[in-house]
Amino acid sequence: MITLNYEKSKKYDKNLVENKIMGPNPLKLVEELLLNHNISDSATVMDLGSGNGLTSVFLVKEYGFKVFPTDLWSDPTENKKFFDEMGLSGDEIIPIKADANDLPFAHEFFNAIICADSYNYFGRDDNFLDEKIIPFIKPGGYVYIAVPGMKKDCHDDLPDELLLSWNEEQLDYIHDMDYWRNIVDKSNKSKVISIKQMEGNEELWTDWINCDNEYAAGDKKAVDAGACKYLNFISIVLQRVKII
Repeated sequence: MITLNYEKSKKYDKNLVENKIMGPNPLKLVEELLLNHNISDSATVMDLGSGNGLTSVFLVKEYGFKVFPTDLWSDPTENKKFFDEMGLSGDEIIPIKADANDLPFAHEFFNAIICADSYNYFGRDDNFLDEKIIPFIKPGGYVYIAVPGMKKDCHDDLPDELLLSWNEEQLDYIHDMDYWRNIVDKSNKSKVISIKQMEGNEELWTDWINCDNEYAAGDKKAVDAGACKYLNFISIVLQRVKII
């Protein structure tokens, strides 16, 4: 197992991170997801499910990508103000409000799509990847996904610890590696590079539940009771099949 120090993530002010995050620490999640990544320098990248834009700033500053933060629920005007405050120009980062099921981009526009802690909300359909995501990536380009998961599926007998914070409907968004492998293996337009359990599970959750946030306070009940025994994060790396 690789022991991560999250050197890139630790550059960022703790108060800034806590004010912007919407779940387990997304900077650390992205840093681990992109460890030894294959995305070229100065690539054009979609940050899908970008929330308040913190991961998008991270992708510009730490990796040199040109980033399109894309999110249905956040305000692109507010995000642009944040990006301006972080010293980023419109040539580097362009916020977009869009539904993952109806993305407003030209096909083959991106070198890569990165999606941290949101794909599980919209990507569980067998056809979603080929129909809604892969067309926007150049042949040979990549998809990097990190999703909250289960170490082993337990939906048939949900542990009491998990039910302290989440109901059955909410937990239906969280599945194990076999579940996700079964979905992405059905893609005809991409190949699986890797699917694996990520290392930073408890640390990411701890960063989140220590925030002054009402949603974090709700999740704290389960995490404090030992929910991380059952949970993990799963990284999925895919490459669009080149057209011959």
